Amino acid sequence: MTAQDDCRRARAYLLRVAEPPAPGLTALIGSCGPVEAAARVRAGEAPERVLHETSARRSADHVDADLANAERVGARLVVPEDPEWPAWQLLALDAAAARGLHWACPPIALWVRGTASLSDLVDRAVSVVGARAATGYGEHVAAEFGHGLAGAGWTIVSGAAYGIDGAAHRGALAAGGRTVAVLGCGVDVGYPAGHASLLDKITDRGLVISEYAPGTPPARHRFLVRNRLIAALSGGTVVVEAGVRSGARNTAASAGALGKELMAVPGPITSAMSLGCHELLRSGAAIPVGSVEEILESVGRMGEGLQPRAAAPARPTDGLGAEAMRVHDALGRRSGRSPDRIALDSGVPLDRVRALLPELELGGLARRCEDGWRTAAAS
Repeated sequence: MTAQDDCRRARAYLLRVAEPPAPGLTALIGSCGPVEAAARVRAGEAPERVLHETSARRSADHVDADLANAERVGARLVVPEDPEWPAWQLLALDAAAARGLHWACPPIALWVRGTASLSDLVDRAVSVVGARAATGYGEHVAAEFGHGLAGAGWTIVSGAAYGIDGAAHRGALAAGGRTVAVLGCGVDVGYPAGHASLLDKITDRGLVISEYAPGTPPARHRFLVRNRLIAALSGGTVVVEAGVRSGARNTAASAGALGKELMAVPGPITSAMSLGCHELLRSGAAIPVGSVEEILESVGRMGEGLQPRAAAPARPTDGLGAEAMRVHDALGRRSGRSPDRIALDSGVPLDRVRALLPELELGGLARRCEDGWRTAAAS
């Protein structure tokens, strides 16, 4: 058995022995390495904080079963010592934990189902999250964002839940793109049950990942814990729909605390599923986005992935000065108006009106008629 094998087995044990996030255990691993940390935990000779985090499970060693179960479903354990570990993305968790945000401590390892490289997949990634009880509007927007971002070469990261998450994953898959599902249970559990086939499709082109060992059942607190990974593994998070108490708000708060770009989609003011987004926008925590191009403006690297916007259609009055525009706006539409009336309506001095009217006529924007001046047909 190689040193890398010893390291992987130690992290498999430590990942199960404490419920994530475990800041004390993470600190111990950082100080003495995973193999020594595992030995100290097994012997009950770790610092008091670590013993508290691991006391319920440290005598249970499921490493062989966990690795075998993972292999059975096409999964593997990715550890920080592996080349595919997304160190750059997870650095935000290290920084936040160093500031005292204990919920943000990085994962000890990650169970990964699928064949793609984790670091390659999240090198250019956007998290798309939102309410489970999404509206048709929200699911449409999420699917369009997933499709457009994936088509532009970006990976969609989400939580595989019903509603917005599922729509974003499906949009990415429909574009032939890549997507990552972060679970609050084992990668082999297939939760929610209605998304079991979706999770299988995600592993074909992307990855299903979790901190929880194979077979671990879902639990509410585990979904809240995994939200920090959804936020960390991408360059920014888009909240498509969120109620006031939506779990997506938790992901949004995590993204903000990690220094990631946070975006929100405005919705109908009558929709309860957009109240969370509107609060994020009103408080200044998020910036509004309404298109793939606007998302890429926020998270894209300089000159990368951005598509030029179509120029606004030219108008005949483009290029007019302020006074000329006011005179043009005061022209009659169906009948002519006198220069005096135009001066009165526009607030432009009469002598200036008389000078500007011939210029507007030469530009095809005004026409002299029997009863004064009116707009030209071309305007």
